[in-house]
Amino acid sequence: MAVTYRALSRLMSYPEAMLQKEAGVCVEAIRGEGLVPDRILASLRRLADYLSGSDLYDVQSAYVDLFDRTRSLSLHLYEHVHGESRERGPAMVGLIELYREHGLEMEVSDLPDYLPVFLEFLSILPDEQAASLIGEAAHVLEAISERLKKRQSPYRSAFGALLSISDKPADQAAVRSLLSLKDDDPNDFEALDKAWAEEPVTFGPDTTQDGCPKAQSMLNQMRGG
Repeated sequence: MAVTYRALSRLMSYPEAMLQKEAGVCVEAIRGEGLVPDRILASLRRLADYLSGSDLYDVQSAYVDLFDRTRSLSLHLYEHVHGESRERGPAMVGLIELYREHGLEMEVSDLPDYLPVFLEFLSILPDEQAASLIGEAAHVLEAISERLKKRQSPYRSAFGALLSISDKPADQAAVRSLLSLKDDDPNDFEALDKAWAEEPVTFGPDTTQDGCPKAQSMLNQMRGG
């Protein structure tokens, strides 16, 4: 079981008091496993310091603004490849079935494409398969990382850690497609209301025919196909 994925899942989860106490331990666990290079470990320590050394309300509010109220930073992977289109439902069902096949039962409140949940799943897979699945999602991870860089968010380090483990670089055409979409402003309530009321948004390459090729490739990899 790869401790790194579990520790990154913890660091990227909604911050609460226990996480503030555990953040530094998570980074040390990642360091001990040796999957993440030192330069990124230094950035992960800054994330841990931010989580443990800030007012809990402040870090919770910032987390919600980033990942819950900003669709372009959503931690739900299929939000970026399917948006709210009909293809997302079957993809979700497929993920739940795959998790169960590997003995991972979902919490009722979680969606299967939620990145911390996905990382828990990766932690029980062989290293090579886990790195390959990170590669299939690398275009989404890199696009989010670039948006976090613009915001100077310490959470960017967690995405850098995942990209450093990936067995392949991100598809730059897919990254550019994601970054070409307008970045959300969580304080622009009128624009947010309009965005949620509009027709479903399709993120990334054209998915109107057979679904997103990246999402299908990810599912095929999980099935060993």
